[in-house]
Amino acid sequence: MKNTFIKKAAVSALALSLLLTGCSSSQESSQSKKANEKVSLEGVPDRFKKTDDPVKIKVIRKIGGDDHTAQFLAGAKAEGESLGFKVDVYTANGDTAKFHDAISQALEDDYDGFIISHGDDAATVNDIKKIREQGKNVVTFDSNADLAKVDGVTLTSQDDEELAKLALDQLVKDHDGKANIVYLWVDGFPPMVRRNAVYKETLAANPGIKELGRFGVAAADTSVQTQNAVSAMLNKYPKGKIDAIFATWDAFAIGAARAIKEAGRNEVKIYGIDVSNADLQAIQEQGSSWKYTSAVDPKLIGAVDMRILAKKIAGEETPQTYDLEASLISQKDLQSTKEAVNMTSLSNIIDGWGKSDAFEEDWMTTLKKAYK
Repeated sequence: MKNTFIKKAAVSALALSLLLTGCSSSQESSQSKKANEKVSLEGVPDRFKKTDDPVKIKVIRKIGGDDHTAQFLAGAKAEGESLGFKVDVYTANGDTAKFHDAISQALEDDYDGFIISHGDDAATVNDIKKIREQGKNVVTFDSNADLAKVDGVTLTSQDDEELAKLALDQLVKDHDGKANIVYLWVDGFPPMVRRNAVYKETLAANPGIKELGRFGVAAADTSVQTQNAVSAMLNKYPKGKIDAIFATWDAFAIGAARAIKEAGRNEVKIYGIDVSNADLQAIQEQGSSWKYTSAVDPKLIGAVDMRILAKKIAGEETPQTYDLEASLISQKDLQSTKEAVNMTSLSNIIDGWGKSDAFEEDWMTTLKKAYK
C-alpha cells in the first residue's frame, strides 16, 4: 500500500531528497528536455508537438517518507519527462491538510493533468470534481472508490485481491491448511479493505487457519508500533503457539521481522505484501523469518499512470479502472543468487518484474525517441 503508507526504516535517496526540499520537486528539476528536431513527430497528437509549450503534470501523493512513495514518484516523473512533459511531484507525508492544500494550490497553476495518489477521503472526491470542472485530466492511484462516479477519471490500483491471495494461498499451502496466525492490518484505506475481504474469504474456506490476534495502525512510526505489538504477542504465546504472521503492508512486516529476530522466534514465518529495497534486504538476511511477499513494482505503477494520463490529454479512450498485475517474491528465489537483489535487479529473478507495455502507444515511442 502499495499500497505502502507513511515511514519506513530505510528511506531511499529520492525520498530523503523530497523530504529535505519540502517534499516537492523544484521548478528547475522539472524542466522538460528539448526535442530532437531530426525526429519526425508525424502521428503524434497535436498537443504534444508544441515544444515551446510543454505539457505540465502535477503528481500529488498523500502518503510519503517511504521507499514505495519514492519509487512511485520517480516512475511517474521519469515516464513523463521521457515524453517531453514538465513534471512536478509532491508528497504530503501523510498530512491530510497539506495534501488538500497542494491540490488547491495546483489548481491555480496551468497544469494539463494530475496524478493523485492515496486520496482516500471524501474531500478528495470534491477536489477532483473541481479539477474536472476546469477541464483538467486526472488519474488516481489507491484512492477513494467513489471517484468512479466522477466522469473522466481513471482509478488505478495494485491488484489488491491478487496480492492478498498470492500471500495467503502460500501460507495455507506451507502449513497444510492448519496454522495459528497473527493478522497485521489497518482499516480505512481502500487497498486494505480489498485485502481484508480476501483474508476473510480465506479463513472461511480454511477453518484450520486460526487468528490468535491482530494489530494495525497507520502512523509515522508504524513499524515501531508493530514491533512492540508483535513482541507482546510473542511473549503471550510461547514457541509452537504461533505459526505465521500475515502482514498486509510492508511497514507491518518490517516491524514484525524485527520483533521475531529480537525474540529469537524465527520459527514464526512472515507472509507480506509490498516490496522495496529495504524489504528485499530484510528478506535476504540469513535466518530472516520473512519468507514471502507479494507486490507490484511501484516505479512501474507511476509510469503506467503517466501513460494513461497522456492518453487522456491526447483525447484518447481510457478505462475507468485499471489494476496492475501482482507477483509473489520468495526468500528462496532471492537467496538463489550470490549477489544482493534490489528493486532494479529483481527483474532477473521475477519474470516480467518492472515491465509492461500497458497503454504504450506508437506516438509515445516517437516522443521518447525525440526527447532521448
